[in-house]
Amino acid sequence: MINNEPAILLRDLSFRWSPAKPPVLQIPLLEIARGERLFLYGPSGSGKTTLLNLLAGVIKPQGGELRLLGQVLSRFSQRQRDAFRARHIGVIFQQFNLIPYLNVLDNVLLSAHFARLPLAESRQCAEHLLDALGLSTALLDQLARQLSVGQQQRVAVARALVTRPEILIADEPTSALDSDSRAAFMQVLLDTAAEINCTIVFVSHDRSLQPFFSRALDIRELGNTAQLEASC
Repeated sequence: MINNEPAILLRDLSFRWSPAKPPVLQIPLLEIARGERLFLYGPSGSGKTTLLNLLAGVIKPQGGELRLLGQVLSRFSQRQRDAFRARHIGVIFQQFNLIPYLNVLDNVLLSAHFARLPLAESRQCAEHLLDALGLSTALLDQLARQLSVGQQQRVAVARALVTRPEILIADEPTSALDSDSRAAFMQVLLDTAAEINCTIVFVSHDRSLQPFFSRALDIRELGNTAQLEASC
């Protein structure tokens, strides 16, 4: 049976950092279909990172409904949100957030560990992803702190995808790359994500990346009323 329910549904969602300040985000309705590739843009302070943190379950809205993969995430406890994120959501951070004293393979397998997936299968998947991303087996035992920026970035992608998540969230992952490297990286990222047919929410201020995606949205068009001083 085909599941027509969207991967992500936000309805009357609101979030503020302090009761004394205006809402950072107010979104009457946002639907993101399963398998969709959404490019989300907007100026600094417009609430992009706040929205990603809500989608990842790092923070919780004060009002409205946040539904992911049919689950009402806004009703979950912090522990339930953490468990849901580990199993169903891959996250690529702007600063990559690799563990510097762990090697490449162990950094990737960390996501599988938190998702409580079988080690043998996860290792096989990790090695396949790293190979697809252009990282040779000779690098698997190399420490993360010894890698170039481009290599760290690819390890971060593999870590986000090793659990085969239904949703991939990316926060400005190309900001440290030049234009040629950005285009090459985007193609590898999207090709790799297509293998598992995950929904992608990609945030960037770089509008040149927009053609890689099936839909683009300015976060301000979602009903955002963010104030610069309240942004994350």
